[in-house]
Amino acid sequence: MISTRGRYALRVLIDLADHSSGNYIPMKDVAERQKLSLKYLERILPTLTKARLIEGVHGKGGGYKLTRDPSDYTVGEVLRLTEGDLAPVACLQPDAPPCDRVGECRTIKMWRDYYDMTNKFFDSIRLSDLTASDGADNYVI
Repeated sequence: MISTRGRYALRVLIDLADHSSGNYIPMKDVAERQKLSLKYLERILPTLTKARLIEGVHGKGGGYKLTRDPSDYTVGEVLRLTEGDLAPVACLQPDAPPCDRVGECRTIKMWRDYYDMTNKFFDSIRLSDLTASDGADNYVI
């Protein structure tokens, strides 16, 4: 399952994309529009900033904005950043030790197929696919 961390990160990025004017957007405005706790968002922002998905400026006129065009972000990229790997079972995680049961595991193909399907699905959705098309100002995802 996708946690609130991943869902809220997407909401922040979508909101920044929808309200982009080239200027920095105060996170309090995003929190208010999305009806999210500013305190919780402040825990997510460093992850997004460190990965260079957004950039921020403090002080008067400060806030956050996207670093790329919304079509250059995928949902998969955001979810793997905020959720960690999307592997459905521990043995498929990137740094997992080799499983001594893989040779006789009857479910490994199913889990691999599910993992591949999940990654392909989320990687096929761009942030621009999720932005408002009719200029809707206030929305909640």
